[in-house]
Amino acid sequence: MSADLSGAIAAIQSSLPTEKTASPVGWSDAASTNAMSKTGGFADLVSQGLEQVNQQLLASQADLQNLAVGNVQNLHQIMIRLEESKLSFQLMMQVRSRLLEAYQDVMKMQL
Repeated sequence: MSADLSGAIAAIQSSLPTEKTASPVGWSDAASTNAMSKTGGFADLVSQGLEQVNQQLLASQADLQNLAVGNVQNLHQIMIRLEESKLSFQLMMQVRSRLLEAYQDVMKMQL
């Protein structure tokens, strides 16, 4: 399960554009770099989101292993965490799809 998740996360990260794009007209490179360093940038935001989803999935996997061994005290909490990790992964995949669609739409635009 973790190999599949790691592969999915690697695929998402590799599909994100890493090229440095030119600054919009009227913006200097120093101003855009300064703004990105203060906010962390979009790539950092995406990386943090992927890391949070990955941590949830790894915790869910550990919970499942404990359940299989019989080392469980509260089954309800485990099921809730499993559903939360499932929903967060589904949300991440939807966001990825929307981002890729938006990126493709922008690339199709004619200047």
